Amino acid sequence: MVRMSIQELQRKSVEYRKTILKIIHHAHAGHTGGSLSCIDILNVLYNHVMNVSPDTFSDPNHDRYVQSKGHSVEALYTVLADKGFFPVEDLDTMEQYGSHYTGHPTRDIPGIEQNTGALGHGLSVAVGMALAAKMDGRPCRVFTLLGDGELTEGSSWEASMTAAHYKLDNLVVIIDRNKLQITGPTETVVALEPLADKFAAFGYAVQQCDGNDIAALVETFDRVPFEPGKPNLILANTVKGKGISFTENVVAWHHKVPTDDELSRAMAELDRAAAEIEVIA
Repeated sequence: MVRMSIQELQRKSVEYRKTILKIIHHAHAGHTGGSLSCIDILNVLYNHVMNVSPDTFSDPNHDRYVQSKGHSVEALYTVLADKGFFPVEDLDTMEQYGSHYTGHPTRDIPGIEQNTGALGHGLSVAVGMALAAKMDGRPCRVFTLLGDGELTEGSSWEASMTAAHYKLDNLVVIIDRNKLQITGPTETVVALEPLADKFAAFGYAVQQCDGNDIAALVETFDRVPFEPGKPNLILANTVKGKGISFTENVVAWHHKVPTDDELSRAMAELDRAAAEIEVIA
């Protein structure tokens, strides 16, 4: 894989945000806030970190990605289309009758490893994949992205105990720590802190970073594995609705469709963000 520069990755994130908003607007449905908070993570994974492409997807040694927070599927569809797993035009069919491009990932879509959407299940699946790779002696790594709100599911912690027990240092768990879920702030719904300490107590090697900072993500992922014999945990501190001034940190944008006017305003903000990247570059 040809790795992109930091500036190229930053440009991609702006493009991806535009696509996310456009397809949600067109479909009249979608999880805007969570897709915008995690898109920088997916950008770095697919354009800098993982050994996976349409050409290598059938190779048993390719890296795996499981999106446990399946409701933010718009971010995943956007990146997979850009990487050539399916035609970009397919995104126009999202949420339409008869389309495979539904509101959660399914294996009917090229490039998707696992059906997800029942929160808390993705980590268990990823642990099984990582364990199988260890047993088979394969070099592939398994990456999974969880929303912080889904950590109240007990299966996440059962899977974590298993990952530590089997010393799955080929497993990389990323938490999209945007601190909001559908009913409000995570610390109000069910408090999670001290979250890093809890993961460390369950046997992970834990690192924190700004999950919306491309350079910070690259630096953190480049250090995996953090400790031999321990599963890796990246606590990625993000902003829900990141990149659009009127969607950031607003609970209502968990599942909200932009109006024509809001889409126009968002595109203008993203155009300015793209121009700023060019000036810095």
